Amino acid sequence: MQSKFQQFKTDFEAQLHTVADRLKLEELRTQFLGRKGKLAELMKEMGLLAQDQRQVLGAVANEVKTAVEAAFAQKETTVRAQEDAAAAQREWIDVTEPGSWPRAGHLHPVSTAIAEISDIFSRIGFSRVRAPEVDWDYYAFESLNMPKDHPARDDWETFFVKQAAGSRQQAAGTEDERIHHELQAASRPLPASPDMGRLVLTPHTSNSQVREMEKGKLPIRMININRTYRRQSDVTHVPMFHQFEGLLIDKDVTIGNLKGTLDYFAKAYFGPSRVTRLRPHHFRFTEPSFEIDISCGLCEGKDSAMCRLCKAGWLELGGAGMVHPNVLKAGGVDPKVHGGFAFGWGVERTLSMKSGMNLDDIRLLYKNDLRFVRQF
Repeated sequence: MQSKFQQFKTDFEAQLHTVADRLKLEELRTQFLGRKGKLAELMKEMGLLAQDQRQVLGAVANEVKTAVEAAFAQKETTVRAQEDAAAAQREWIDVTEPGSWPRAGHLHPVSTAIAEISDIFSRIGFSRVRAPEVDWDYYAFESLNMPKDHPARDDWETFFVKQAAGSRQQAAGTEDERIHHELQAASRPLPASPDMGRLVLTPHTSNSQVREMEKGKLPIRMININRTYRRQSDVTHVPMFHQFEGLLIDKDVTIGNLKGTLDYFAKAYFGPSRVTRLRPHHFRFTEPSFEIDISCGLCEGKDSAMCRLCKAGWLELGGAGMVHPNVLKAGGVDPKVHGGFAFGWGVERTLSMKSGMNLDDIRLLYKNDLRFVRQF
C-alpha cells in the first residue's frame, strides 16, 4: 500500500507538470482528488486492512495527500497568473486614446431651413402659427377671392379629399363651433357660417390668412410654415413640399414695408451677394401683386441658358403683394381701416437657392439617399 501511495504521488506530479490551463487543472483535480478519484479509492483499500496496518499507512496517506494538495495549489496559482497576464495583453486598452463615437443623425436640410426661416422672421416680430394641412375649400380658395371656376380648383391641380356621407355637415359644425368660441373670446359677433365646400390637401399655406384674421386679434404679424400638396413633379416641383406664409395686417401698411421685409429676409438668408427682383404679377388674393425672383445660386446668372435649374439666370421663389380688400372682408377686417401684405415662398425652392447648395433637382431632397443628406 505504501508503494501505491508513492505511485499515486508520482503520477499526479507528472501529469501536473503538463497542465497549462485551468480547465485541464480542474480535470486533473477531479481525477486524483475528487470524491471518486484515485486517492478516494486508495483510502477505501486502506480501510480493509488490519488496525495496526491502518495506523502505519495513515501517516503515509496524510503526508502524500498534503504534498499533492500543496503542489496543486501552487500550480493553480501559477496557471491563474499566466492566464490573467495573457488576457490582459490580449484585451489591453489604451484609455488615453480617443474613443469611437457612435454615428449620430442630424436634422434633414428642410427641417434646418424651416428653423432658420422661423428665426429670421422672429427677429422682426413675426410669430409662428399653424393652420390645418387638410382644410376646407373655403379657406384654401373661396375666402382668398378665388372664384369656383379658377383653374387651381380643378381636380388636375389640387388633391381633393373624398368624404363619407354626412361627414361634411359634422365637420363643418365642429369648425363653426371652434370659430364661435374664438370669436366669443375676442368679444366679436359670430359671422354668418359660409359654405365650406370640399376638403382639400392644402395647395398653399395661404389658408392661414383668413383663419388668423377670424381670431379678431389685430394687428397681425404671423409666419405659417407647413406642408402643402400639388399635382406637380419635376426638377423644381415635388407633390409634397413646404411653404412659409407671411401676413402682416395693421394700419398704414405700404408696399415699402413689404419690400423692406423681403429684402431683410433675402440678405439674412442668402447673403449680401445675391440679388432679388420684383416683377408685377396677378394673384387673386393680393392687389397689387408681385413675383419675387432671386439670382440663380447654381449658375450665378452666367451661361444661364445651359443651367438645368433656372434657364434664365433667375429663379422664382414665390409671390407677394398687398392683401386684397375681399380677403380682408372675409376675415372680418375693415379694409378702410386696416391693410396689409402677404407673401408665400416654397421652403425647398428657397433652400435650393442658398449659396453652396448647388442643388439642380429639388426631388433629391426626398429620395432618402443618405449619400446626399449626410453632406449637410
